[in-house]
Amino acid sequence: MTKFLTCFLLILFLLGCKSKPMAYNDQVPIHKSITIHSRFVGEERVINIWMPPGYEDGGKAFPVLYMPDGGIGEDFPHIANTLSELITSNKIEPVLLVGIENTERGRDLTGESKVDAHEKYGIPMADGAKNFRAFILEELVPEIERNYQTTGEKGIIGESLAGLFVVETFLLQPGAFEFYIAMDPSLWWNDNFLVKNAAAYLTEVPDGSRKLWFAGSNTTDIFEYTRQFAELLEREQPKGLDWKYSDEPDEKHHTIFRGTKEQALIWTLGR
Repeated sequence: MTKFLTCFLLILFLLGCKSKPMAYNDQVPIHKSITIHSRFVGEERVINIWMPPGYEDGGKAFPVLYMPDGGIGEDFPHIANTLSELITSNKIEPVLLVGIENTERGRDLTGESKVDAHEKYGIPMADGAKNFRAFILEELVPEIERNYQTTGEKGIIGESLAGLFVVETFLLQPGAFEFYIAMDPSLWWNDNFLVKNAAAYLTEVPDGSRKLWFAGSNTTDIFEYTRQFAELLEREQPKGLDWKYSDEPDEKHHTIFRGTKEQALIWTLGR
């Protein structure tokens, strides 16, 4: 049974490390694409930017939602379309969406591992998330804030490995974003290190409002850790944090992003 579970996790992870193919016939919204050369990840990165209704009228600034897995062939189209629907129906505040297209997904979205996971799963370097996070915060965010009408308020959204990256960013650098959204974060990574050490990290949540919304599907190696994380937050009640956990036993790992995105965005950005 243990060997079967190990094989299953390996297959699931390797699939997750690849750039996500477009599994749905999503309409690609009107958007802009730019290319940024990053010194932190050592390559050019394609960035897709969607502006909300009313942006072109000028005179108003908007928060920004950043998204790994943000390629046109990844999750950018369906999240942009959902934002448009929710904004038009007056359910959420307008935001810009900035999608980061993948190159080496497994490298960028995983932190350090001390259980030989990088060799086991074929990831070429340890703690690539550190460099990817520096790219976002020190190169991409300034680029967006220089060239677009932004309020300075920003958030990040991701699922699976990208959800792991979101939670790790919240715990390691809680002041980096004002709001965090993680669907089915792969918290099993590095022997569940983040949840095991979350209590110590939570003491660093800065003063001022921070929001964290996360969800867990019926996938065994996911929900046991998302529930543990929720229980820890309930015990610790960190000051300055408004959080919500959505337990989703009817969702599978490959359905939870689309199945929960509206409730996540409404809770986080609702009017």
